[in-house]
Order: sequence, then structure tokens, then C-alpha cells
Amino acid sequence: MNQYVTGTMIKRFREKRELTQVQLAQSLNVSDKAISKWETGRGYPDITLLEPLAEALGVSVMELLAGESVSNTNRCFNMKRLQFYVCPICGNIITATGEAVISCCGIMLPSLEAEDADAAHGLKVEKIEDECYIRLDHPMSKEHFISFVAAVREDGYELKKLYPEGDAEARFKYRNTRWLYYYCNHHGLFRLKLDTII
Repeated sequence: MNQYVTGTMIKRFREKRELTQVQLAQSLNVSDKAISKWETGRGYPDITLLEPLAEALGVSVMELLAGESVSNTNRCFNMKRLQFYVCPICGNIITATGEAVISCCGIMLPSLEAEDADAAHGLKVEKIEDECYIRLDHPMSKEHFISFVAAVREDGYELKKLYPEGDAEARFKYRNTRWLYYYCNHHGLFRLKLDTII
């Protein structure tokens, strides 16, 4: 059951809404025995029932599929919580400034964990007037490339998309930039604290 929709979460959401199995079954036009099977892991709701089930339980389909409720504990905007997500299918880049359940191309995306820059993924940063000019000595082939570079400040971020067979370089306004993040499609997300090099 854990690979699809967890029975434990169906039961938890149902009880939170103060619904009986019979009431939930009636709202979905299924038997209360079906609800019991779902909640005990002896059966699965049909995929066509996911949206009505989520609606009846007062949650999103993503919460239902994730197996956990998503609550907004991120009450204020804080760039220290910035998370990056990259779809391995289409290359879509998604960011969030807190915990989120992110999906693209039909799959759940994990947030990327940034590693400190290594020798093979070192940045060359040059400050030119009020801009940072960033270069990487990195392959930019169709198979292996840097997908994006992001300059993160206290009040926001600026992201530059890079493309295979292009140059691995970007320019940003320096304006209180604290961190640089960049993503290699083979080795993941890297970060570099800017004040250590400028």
C-alpha cells in the first residue's frame, strides 16, 4: 500500500474530518468494506477515485500520494530555506522557500541537497563593477552539462539557465549575493559561499 496511497493516511485524514467509513464510502459511491480494505492495506483505491477521495478528505492529491500532510510552517519568506528541484525527465527547475511537495512529469521530485564545490566543479568568480561574472571549466555536451547557476541574496535569488553546447558562464548583479548554487546534470547541486572568494 505504501507504494501508492497509504491506508494509514486515508484513515488519519478521514478521522480528522470526523467521517465514518460509511460516510466516506457514500461520498465516493463505494462500499464501506472498500474503505476498510484501503485503510488496512488489503486493497487500493482505483486511480479514478484519487481526486474525489482527496476532495472528500480535504487534502490535495499530492498530499494523498506523498503519504503525509503538508502544512505551511514556513510563515515568513526566508532565503536560507531555499530548495531546488530538477525534473530528470524534462529538466524543469522549480524552487521553493520551504518544505513542499513538488511533482513534474508525473513523478514526485526530491529537494536537491547542495554539496560544497569540489575540484571538478569549481567556479571562477570575478567581480566587475557591480556584477559577478561566473565561469566554470566544465563540459557542456548534450550528455553532461551545467543546467543552471543561481545567485542567492537575503531578499531573493536570480537564476540563469544554461544549455548544452553553450558556455558555462553567467553574470549577476552583485547586490548582497551570499551564495552561488549550480547544478550538474550528472553530479547534482553544488554551492559556494561568495564572501569566501570575493
